[in-house]
Amino acid sequence: MKTFPPSRFWIKVFSLFTVIRGYNITVLIIAQYLTSSYILAPNTGLLNVIFDSKLFALVLATAFSTAAGYIINNFYDAEKDKINRPKKYLLENLISQQSQLVFYFLLNGATLISAGFVSFNSILFFTIYIFSIWIYSSSLKRLFWISNLFATLLAIVPFFAITLYFKNFETIVVYHATFLFLVILTRDLIKDLENFKGDWVKQYQTFPVVFGYKLSKLLITLSVMFTFLPIYWLIKSSIGLMTYYFYFTIPLLIILLIMLWQGSTQKRYLWLHNLLKVHILFGVLGIYFIYK
Repeated sequence: MKTFPPSRFWIKVFSLFTVIRGYNITVLIIAQYLTSSYILAPNTGLLNVIFDSKLFALVLATAFSTAAGYIINNFYDAEKDKINRPKKYLLENLISQQSQLVFYFLLNGATLISAGFVSFNSILFFTIYIFSIWIYSSSLKRLFWISNLFATLLAIVPFFAITLYFKNFETIVVYHATFLFLVILTRDLIKDLENFKGDWVKQYQTFPVVFGYKLSKLLITLSVMFTFLPIYWLIKSSIGLMTYYFYFTIPLLIILLIMLWQGSTQKRYLWLHNLLKVHILFGVLGIYFIYK
């Protein structure tokens, strides 16, 4: 049996953590529990939500399926990432692609087992979700007319899963979902600008590759402008101290647009992309303050 020195073993563990976007998975789990407790089931109580065994199984299923999605996406994007993120590519490929595929199938199996503890409908839901991620990673992400919308929908499916579980379709839930959808869509469009070089070389038909930088920036601007609508609706709603988060979002998005139009370097796009990621994180943590 092949063994590795302790240091090399932990490097490989970190490599796997990077491949499955462990940071994103952690934020996703926190977001699902906070959303469940303070938006979807505010009268249930945090402890009751945390110790809900079926919700726990549902959260596990979304975490496993999302991690598997990152693996298969990484598998299909490997050649492109050599160009766009050479250092990140080297780190993530310390684990062979064959091993990554083994983890992919294991995680998908774990997803369906976890979903089975909830209901048969949950198994069907996650089967479709797993298949959708594969279709996106293998082909749809190369098509400018659907890739960004499909990627954004896949990103919010975990929240749709717990919404179905609690059967809460109140207006405030729709407002939050619309805001999240538009912010993630904006981030995804900026990410395409950031990845332009690799996409162009590997002939991915993303919006920037097909239409160029200027029209891509106009589309991002339009996405941001639409984001102000759910922000307005949420500010007008009773969301406690989280109102200040949305007040802060307005100037932040304006600054983001100014910086977007002032430059066209990969470093700038990476910075803007990460800025939105951090802002989404603060939004997740801010859910706790909705009724404070």
